[in-house]
Amino acid sequence: MKSFFKIWILCICSLFGNNVFSQKNHKLEYEAQKSFVIEQSIEMIAENSESEDADYTTLFDLLSIFYDRPINLNHKGIKSDLQQIRLLSDFQIDNLLTHVKKNGKLISIYELQSIDGFDPQTIRNLMPFVAVNTEFYSPHISIDDMFKSATNEAFIRYSRVLEDQEGFYDQDRLTELYSSDAAADSAWKASPNRRTLGSQDKLYMRYRFKFLTNLSIGFTMEKDAGESFFGNKKAEELFGIKLKKGFDYYSAHFYIKNIGKIKGLAIGDYHVQFGQGLTFWSGLAFGKSTNIMSTKRNALGIRPYASVDENRFLRGAAATVGLGKFEFTAFGSRKKIDANINNEDTLSTIDGPNFTSFQATGLHSTVGELEDKDAIEETHMGGHARFVTRKLSIGVTGAHSVYGGNLERTLQYYNQFDFNSNQNTVMGGDYSLLHQNFNFFGEVSRSANGGMAQVHGMLASLDPKLALSVLYRNYEKDYQSLLSTAFAESSRNVNEKGVFIGLEAKPSKYWIVTAYADQFTFPWMRFQTDQPNTGGADYILQTRYKPSRDLDMYVRVRNRNKPKNTTEDLDDIDYTVRVDQWNIRYNIIYKISESVRLRNRIEYTTYKRGENEREQGFLIYQDVMYKPKSSPVSFSFRYALFDTDSYNSRIYSYENDVLYFFNIPAYSNRGTRTYLTARYKVRRGIDVWLRWSQWYFNNVNIIGSGQSEIVGNTKTEIRAQVRFKF
Repeated sequence: MKSFFKIWILCICSLFGNNVFSQKNHKLEYEAQKSFVIEQSIEMIAENSESEDADYTTLFDLLSIFYDRPINLNHKGIKSDLQQIRLLSDFQIDNLLTHVKKNGKLISIYELQSIDGFDPQTIRNLMPFVAVNTEFYSPHISIDDMFKSATNEAFIRYSRVLEDQEGFYDQDRLTELYSSDAAADSAWKASPNRRTLGSQDKLYMRYRFKFLTNLSIGFTMEKDAGESFFGNKKAEELFGIKLKKGFDYYSAHFYIKNIGKIKGLAIGDYHVQFGQGLTFWSGLAFGKSTNIMSTKRNALGIRPYASVDENRFLRGAAATVGLGKFEFTAFGSRKKIDANINNEDTLSTIDGPNFTSFQATGLHSTVGELEDKDAIEETHMGGHARFVTRKLSIGVTGAHSVYGGNLERTLQYYNQFDFNSNQNTVMGGDYSLLHQNFNFFGEVSRSANGGMAQVHGMLASLDPKLALSVLYRNYEKDYQSLLSTAFAESSRNVNEKGVFIGLEAKPSKYWIVTAYADQFTFPWMRFQTDQPNTGGADYILQTRYKPSRDLDMYVRVRNRNKPKNTTEDLDDIDYTVRVDQWNIRYNIIYKISESVRLRNRIEYTTYKRGENEREQGFLIYQDVMYKPKSSPVSFSFRYALFDTDSYNSRIYSYENDVLYFFNIPAYSNRGTRTYLTARYKVRRGIDVWLRWSQWYFNNVNIIGSGQSEIVGNTKTEIRAQVRFKF
């Protein structure tokens, strides 16, 4: 750990040595405003997520690109770009294109006010990423011009939990605990997964060479906490394994688009997204939120992959060719993925090893996790054909998947219809139609075993002040697609029927009222629900008040109820009960000066399972965001108080972090949460981020479990990052 700190100190000192304060004020103002606008946009989209592992890297990249070079609203072919930034509905985009077609090019950005659906708040959200000018920029640009105009960006990031964690004890500490080296080695050999193979340090490096969204070449490397970086001779001796030195994960990609008839070409690591995400979709997809128009997926086709999820991406090549109103995409992927190998089955097969499940954590810090690394080969191949005009899109998708092993799940009643083979084929058709103030969309899909799934929706602009969203889905219990991320209550598109209805009303230019009701049923049993034909509901009501750029507040009430097995022990008979959960939130952001913004939130939640006592939780925090326009220093600070009866009544909240690191932790137990994230712009093209955060609990003396167990009531993490841009 000391060596890493020395390296960071030397790097930072050397950077500070020359021309520290040589930047012009307008450049600092631009960077400060850019950072704030993009962070606000990401948080607006992410605040409804309840996933601690959410990764918004691709979206952040897009917003950053369009902030630096805004979309010219007077040019043709901008529909795809406007869809990607997720700030406009298809209605608003179509109204904009219709307005330009009828009235000619826009004269000013403020002309948007005369277009249906463009209220002042929408225009304010959009303005950082669009422009109105006469500068010519063709979506089709030569390769030479792309390379000449491209920029380079490199990141180095270091993170570490400061407290000692049980699985990371060094040899001296273990010798002290077990009285001798031999006893410590014997204990490790008896429990191979009790200790990690590497240090607590987490390392990340990334390089990108890019031009707007047209060209991207890059690589990414990562070592998670506990993974070996310099090897581990002791582990190699005890377990007879060979550890590779260096990063645990490597990723690289080449991506280019709009070169002649080639609308997109990816080599290396990439994502593909088609239709509504039902047949085949890799990468980030958004679920339910107070943005009711987001129920419709806007597929991006082929996209470069530059994140750190080590399993859920494609590796190989993909290309999209445009021929008039038709687009044809073909893709192929083959890579090793993690899987839980069944070591008890000694029978060998020509198809490869037997495995019981896929492993998606990407962690390889113990002997057991290392055995699961790259255990089987995964192959995907397929294509997508689409007929597309400004108002109509019809597509067909086909994908075939093969696994280099035999999947043999531990079958129980609830999962007996799950994919349990070594290959699968999925076929589907999707559509989207804009007609006047209505947008109809959907997708129907079928897997090789005959399982069917379908989703159909409608977005309607009933009035400039009233929008409606309706969505119906029906995913049969035996539908099988491992790369399916359509709209759903569950994490998978299987065994679910439901109807979602959302409304957004704007009674005045300062007020927005949003509500939705989602009712769903599960025809078959589910994990921890040993009864078929159960159902639940999810309701939200939110009122937002934004009278100016300096003040933004909302109140949200959410109620969710779902079936779950009882916790009572009744002679091995588990009957289902209702789990009822309420969340009430008040959030306010206000600007007290050009440099300082404050945010306050109070959130209260209740959780009740059957006849058990109602559990409660609350969270209250104060955020201070200091981003002066003419200073190289900016920071975000939070102090939070929380108290929950258990993990059931946990509360999620988005946190500001270093660039390209996203954090939505769960607040549970009782204590405080504090963090400080600071950015220093050293000189042109060099930025440094430093972050300190700490959990303090006053009702527990042990934090975590297993390898990450901390004896104590604090958990402190530091993170440092340097970006070079040239």
